[in-house]
Amino acid sequence: MSMGVDDFANWMRDAAGVLHENAAYLTELDAAIGDADHGSNMDRGFAAVVAVLDESSFESVDELMKKAGMTLVSKVGGASGPLYGTFFLRFGAALAGAEITPATVGEALKAGVGGILARGKAELGDKTMYDAWAPALEAYDSAVAGGADVGGALTAAAEAAAKGRDATTPLVARKGRASYLGERSAGHQDPGATSTTLLLESAARTLA
Repeated sequence: MSMGVDDFANWMRDAAGVLHENAAYLTELDAAIGDADHGSNMDRGFAAVVAVLDESSFESVDELMKKAGMTLVSKVGGASGPLYGTFFLRFGAALAGAEITPATVGEALKAGVGGILARGKAELGDKTMYDAWAPALEAYDSAVAGGADVGGALTAAAEAAAKGRDATTPLVARKGRASYLGERSAGHQDPGATSTTLLLESAARTLA
């Protein structure tokens, strides 16, 4: 299996398209329990990543992913820019000098999510994007242990993330803006868990 810069650039382009298509939906979810800007922020951030891809060339996957992360940190407001930006910075750093294999991509995903946790301090059940990431990491590792390639493992991760996303609906938020609503945050799907699932579904499509 040979995977390189173009494959990961395709992921970013595909993700940008999906987030653009779902921007209104993500903002609608965020309007119920947040600042009503998650969709527009993600759309703007990933459009900026694509603009960088269009005007730059990258020698390595880690260089590309770190640039994507820096772009999101600088261009996206709210919590999502720093969180997703940190994810891609850590993801890229973990792949520096590494061959792209199912195992190394798994380690990079773990490093990225570690960055999210370092910044956001969320735990499972807090009704955040981590409720999608945690089961996704577990499913990815299980798939790799069973002999899956990157695409197969990412498909398993995306399916697990979707279940985690759906499981946020009844939860009461304990982190972020949604936590201010207390019990009223229950009954609403978390926008960050939703965008996480979209990103993983995009990865499964493009890194197969």
